[in-house]
Amino acid sequence: MNGRYKLGCDIGGTFTDFVLVDQDTGAMTLAKCLTTPDDPSRGVLAGIDQLNLRVPGFLAGTEQVLHGTTLVINAVMQRSGAKTGLVTTEGFRDVLEIGTEKRYDAYDLQQEYPLPLVPRHLRFGVRERLRSDGKVLLPFEPASLEPALDAFAAEGVASVAVCLLHAYRTADHERQVRDILRRRLPGVSVSISSEVLPEINEYARTSTTVVNAYAKPLMRDYLGRLDEVLKTRGFSGRLLVMLSSGGVTSISTAIDYPVRVIESGPVGGVILGQHLRRELDLGPVLAFDMGGTTAKVCHMDSDEIRRASIYEVARVHRFKEGSGIPIKVPCIDILEIGTGGGSIAHVGPLGLLEIGPESAGAAPGPACYGQGGMRPTVTDADLVLGYLGANSFLGGKMALDTAAARTAIRDGVGAPLGRGDLAAAWSIHDLANESMASAARVYAAERGVLASEMRLIASGGAGPVHAFGLARKLGMAEIVIPRAVGVASAAGFMVAPVAFDLVQTYKVRLGTADLTAIDAIFERLALQADATLAEAGSVTRRRERSLDVRYAGQGYDLNIRLPDTPLESLGHNGLQRRFAETYTAIYGQALSGHDFEIVNIRLIASGPEPTSPFAAFAPPEVPRAPKGERQAYCPVAGAMVAHAVWDRAALAPGLEVRGPALIEETESTTVVGTGASIACDPTGCLRIRLDRQDKGAR
Repeated sequence: MNGRYKLGCDIGGTFTDFVLVDQDTGAMTLAKCLTTPDDPSRGVLAGIDQLNLRVPGFLAGTEQVLHGTTLVINAVMQRSGAKTGLVTTEGFRDVLEIGTEKRYDAYDLQQEYPLPLVPRHLRFGVRERLRSDGKVLLPFEPASLEPALDAFAAEGVASVAVCLLHAYRTADHERQVRDILRRRLPGVSVSISSEVLPEINEYARTSTTVVNAYAKPLMRDYLGRLDEVLKTRGFSGRLLVMLSSGGVTSISTAIDYPVRVIESGPVGGVILGQHLRRELDLGPVLAFDMGGTTAKVCHMDSDEIRRASIYEVARVHRFKEGSGIPIKVPCIDILEIGTGGGSIAHVGPLGLLEIGPESAGAAPGPACYGQGGMRPTVTDADLVLGYLGANSFLGGKMALDTAAARTAIRDGVGAPLGRGDLAAAWSIHDLANESMASAARVYAAERGVLASEMRLIASGGAGPVHAFGLARKLGMAEIVIPRAVGVASAAGFMVAPVAFDLVQTYKVRLGTADLTAIDAIFERLALQADATLAEAGSVTRRRERSLDVRYAGQGYDLNIRLPDTPLESLGHNGLQRRFAETYTAIYGQALSGHDFEIVNIRLIASGPEPTSPFAAFAPPEVPRAPKGERQAYCPVAGAMVAHAVWDRAALAPGLEVRGPALIEETESTTVVGTGASIACDPTGCLRIRLDRQDKGAR
C-alpha cells in the first residue's frame, strides 16, 4: 500500500463523518455513517471499514487521525460521567449551588438551575486559606482531608476535582491535596484548578474544574481504547483531538483537559469557513453549519476568529443565559441554535408549532430512517417537501421511508393544527429557517454587523438544504457551498494547526505593573505551550500574546492584543493607549482620569499551518446535464413543482444552473430556489446568487 494519508473524523449527534485525504495527490474520500451513542468508537470503526473498501489498507499509510467528539458535552448533558468528588476550601463546599446569585429570569418565581455534577455529600472543605495575593493565611492541614478520603473510598468515587480559594496565584496547597489523593486513592483521577484554569472567578473556576474531573475517566478510557483499536488495524501515526479553541492537540493533553474538548465537533465547520474566507477573499461571512442535532453560526471578518472565554452547557432553558453550567475555557465564539435535521416538531401548550430543542438523534432518528422513530422532525419535512431523495440519501446507501415521514407529520403536526401533509411539512421547514434566522440576526446585531452584508458559507448534512431559505430571510446575496460540505467539520480538522491556549491571572493596576514580571510570566507560559505542542508532534511557529484589562473596579474586562516584543518597548502609556482604543471601538468613548487594571495574561501557541486538502480540484469530465427531475415544494408557487436534479460531480466551472434545482452529492443536497442561480467556481465551491428582488423574501 502506497500513500500518505490524513483522516478527519467527527462524531456528531446523528452522524459520524469522515474525510480521508491523500497528501500526495490531494484526492479526498468521504464517508458518513450513523453515530452509535452507546459506544461512539463503534461508529468510528464502521466508517473506517467503509473507507477501507474504497482505499484498501489506508490506515497503514495514515500519518494523522484528527478526531472531534461530543463525548464530553454528552456526558455533562446526560449525566453519564464518572462519580466525582470535590475538595475545596473550608466554607466553600456550596459554591456550585450558590453560583453568582444572579437570576436568569427576573420574573420567573419557579426558575430552576442545573443540579451540580457533584452531590453535596461528596463535597468537602479542608482547612487552608490563601490571601488574594497568594500569600498563606492558614497553612494546609492534611488531617482535615481525612473525611473526604474516607467518603470517596466508601462511595467508589472515580475522579476528584480540587479547587481551593485563590489557588490561581499559588498552587502549593492544591498540589499537596493532589499528592495525598493519589497516594491514598490509587487509580482515582485528580484535576486541580491551578492546572485546569488558573484564573480568577471562584464559581466558574470550580465549575470548569468539576466538569474536567467529571469527564476525565471517560475521555481516558475512550481515547485509549480508540488508539489501541486503530493500532491493531495497522495505524502507526498520531491520533490528535480537536479543541474547542480551534486547534488540535495530543490525546494525552485531551485526556488531562477534557473540558477543552467540549465543543470540539462544532468548531470544525468554523475552521473550514475561515479557511475558505481567506482562500476565496470573501470578506465578511457567516459560517452556518447545520447537522442532525443543532445548527451553529459564527461571524468572521478578519484573519482572527473571535473567541469567547466563557460559555454555558446543559442549560435548563436552552436560550436563557445563566441557566446552565459555566465553562471558562477558550472556545471559538459560536452561537448554537437548537435546530437540526433531527429536531422534533410539535405543537406547544399555546397551540403553536414549535421545533426542538429535543432531537431524535441517531437512535431512533427521524421517522423516515425506519428505526422506530414516530415523531416528526425537520428531516421528515424535508423529505416530504421533495428536497431529499428517498432513494438517493447518502448516495443511495440509506433508503428513506416517505410514508413514515408523512404519517409522523400528519399525526404530530398536521392533525392538531388542521393542516394537510404538505402545508404541515412546509410549516416545519420554514419555522426551522425562521428560528435560525432570528437567532442569527440577534447574534450579528450583538457584534455590530448586519447579516445582509455578509456571505453565507453553508456546511453540514442539513446546511445546504436550508441555506437558501435562511439566506432569503437574512437578505443575503450569496451562498458558498464548499466541497465535502456534508462532512465539513471533519474537513475543517484538516486545516486546523496544532495549538494550545494558556491563561494566568495576574491582577495588578496598570500604572504600577511590573512589566518585566509580566514578560517573565509570558515566557513561562510559552515554555509550557511549547512542551504541549511537542507532545502532539509539532513545533511552535506562532505566538499570540494578550492581556485582559478593565477599568479598576469594573467587573468586565477587554482582551488587548500585544505585539511579540517585550512590554517595556510599549511601556505603561502604550498599554493604556491600546486599552483606550479598544474600549472606544466597542463602546464609543473611553473614560479619562480612570486607572486601568490587568486581570489575566493570555498566550496562544500554534504550529505550522497544514496544507490545504482543497487545493487539488479536477473539473469533471462528464456530460453537463441534469440526471433527472423531482417534484419539490416551491414557496413562490405555493405548490410542488419540477426541480432539475443535478449530480454535483457534473457541475464544472462555467456552467450556471437556474433554480428551482436540487444539487445532490453523497453527503448532502443543496436546494436552489426559484429566483436564484448556482455555479461552480474554479476551486470546486458552489456559489448560489440570489436575485436582487428575491433578497429578503420570506
